[in-house]
Amino acid sequence: MKNYTLKVQEVRKETNDTVTICFKQPGLKKIKYLSGQYLTLQFRINGRRYIRPYSFSSTPGIDSTLDVTVKRVPGGIVSNYINDVVKVEDVIEVQEPLGDFVFELDESLNSVVFWGVGSGITPLFSMIKDLLLNHSLINVYLVYGNRSNSSVIFKDQLEKLKINYSKRFKIYNFYSKEEFFNEDSHNYRGRIDSGFVKSLISNIEYPSRHYICGPIGLKNTVKESLINLGENINNVFSEDFELIKNPEDFKEIKDQEIYLNFAGIESKISIKSGNSVLEEALEVGLELPYSCQTGNCSTCKGTLKSGQLKMIGLDKPRNDLKDNEFLLCCSYPLTNNVCIEI
Repeated sequence: MKNYTLKVQEVRKETNDTVTICFKQPGLKKIKYLSGQYLTLQFRINGRRYIRPYSFSSTPGIDSTLDVTVKRVPGGIVSNYINDVVKVEDVIEVQEPLGDFVFELDESLNSVVFWGVGSGITPLFSMIKDLLLNHSLINVYLVYGNRSNSSVIFKDQLEKLKINYSKRFKIYNFYSKEEFFNEDSHNYRGRIDSGFVKSLISNIEYPSRHYICGPIGLKNTVKESLINLGENINNVFSEDFELIKNPEDFKEIKDQEIYLNFAGIESKISIKSGNSVLEEALEVGLELPYSCQTGNCSTCKGTLKSGQLKMIGLDKPRNDLKDNEFLLCCSYPLTNNVCIEI
């Protein structure tokens, strides 16, 4: 895993609770990334290290800076720190870009539909700019849900793109709490629902592809609606920022004590039922490597030397892991003789 030290070139206020941090590209070795990927930022706040992944809102080949956009989360230590404290000229350590939520060109595609809510627009915005500028034969649709017009991230930039690419780019805005509402054919009250999915799909050009980024409710609504309409699930992609935990999966999980060998030092850690190995290790001050915390990367991978572990919440199978390799962000001990090596 490569680490870089980047300088903040600009801090841009997007909404009352969202900022974009624009990093200056290194002078000699430029950081390469793909639209839709994420950058993992590292901070030390009140003596503790915090690591958080944030999707690029910049687009390679279009934006000169490396941009990540961060929405304030109530009680969120890092998101509040970024919104309140980070300033121009600050130097921040980051990990190399990761993520497979990216656009792969298919010459037969006629349409790409992006589905987002709130800050889920971030990776979608990066891909939208790429598609509009570099793939002139593809029609682009954005279905974007927010509380109100004032909470729309990238509002001005999206409006400019809609004007500049009026024949290829359409935006459908959903507002759940908007009080002052000018209705037109592309503004809707409430939330994105299956009825709208059906209506839109009947009017787009096929073949098509879909990218979803937002809360689990949005993903389930869009995915289920598309499948019911006969859409091939292989043409539907989603970005996952949280592990989906089914309570049924935790019935056999109990409090356990494990041994963790990290950097040659062995530590005994108490794992509370329902908490992952990574969560408890960080709580006791072990600065383990990690990034996405959703089982989509391999940064927190450990090797099981004894005992039994169970991975819970993975959105898709990880066929790249060996039988004794586990992602600690979603791993839970089943026995009290667990020993893990990193």
